[in-house]
Amino acid sequence: MKKLSTILCAGLLAASSLGAYADPACDTVKMADPGWSDIAATNAIASLLLDSLGYKAKVDTLAVPITYGGLKDGQVDVFLGNWMPAQQGFYDKFIGSGDVTQLAKNLEGTEFTLAVPDYVWDAGVHDFADLHKFADKFDKKLYGIGSGAPANASLAQIIKNNEFDLGQWKLVESSEQAMLAEVGRSIKKQKFVVFLGWTPHPMNVQIKMHYLKGGEKYFGDTGSVYTVTRKGYAQACPNVGKLFSNLGFTLDMENSIMAEVANKKLSNADAAKGWIKANPAVLDKWLDGVKTADGQDGLAAVKAKL
Repeated sequence: MKKLSTILCAGLLAASSLGAYADPACDTVKMADPGWSDIAATNAIASLLLDSLGYKAKVDTLAVPITYGGLKDGQVDVFLGNWMPAQQGFYDKFIGSGDVTQLAKNLEGTEFTLAVPDYVWDAGVHDFADLHKFADKFDKKLYGIGSGAPANASLAQIIKNNEFDLGQWKLVESSEQAMLAEVGRSIKKQKFVVFLGWTPHPMNVQIKMHYLKGGEKYFGDTGSVYTVTRKGYAQACPNVGKLFSNLGFTLDMENSIMAEVANKKLSNADAAKGWIKANPAVLDKWLDGVKTADGQDGLAAVKAKL
């Protein structure tokens, strides 16, 4: 009887341990991508790790406001693109209120503000305050990204308040790809163009460009990117939560992956896998304390999949 009791106890302990990792509600990890190259790259890294650990990564293309609404309502689990201070308004509304959780910083040293090509810089446009001096050459247009993006909202506020004498200018909203295509056409004609630029992104290599000063009130000087989750996610899914708490990137890492995608036409998944295979030491930190979905060694499982 004592032996049977011992066996039953051991079985219950094993089941309890497995249950910590095998919660069916955690099997699929729902992530969001606003259509940005950098988030496509980091989502690809996260997806590779999750798949190797026995989870299913599901990435939906959602505008930033929809993403935060989804996080609040529990329809999105994780978003790797909480750019700060550019998303201060979303921070105040969703994270500051406690409806969404800011889990961890995943990148630092970012820049995100208006930029111009080198020939526009050489003509004397170094600051937001210089733009109005060349209003006609710019056709009074500021090229932003997708509708609903926080950076667009900042530019719209600048226009509304007539800051930097930009009250008569127009914000042109489009996808990241469409904006960069317009910038490319302007550069070929040596036409004046001002657009939202950021790093990390291949544009910093592909375009001879400079970031303007003067917009720090809205865009900060340098910033950071955070991983945010739906409320209570790390507690409900502690193993996946541990992975996302560990997950951190560098500017060089993201730029390298995005450059492979842009220049060699690789998929984000293949570019991410190639970078990790070339830099396997990063897995030690990312997978510290992380198990597979069924409770096995996470590091060994990911390395076996590479």
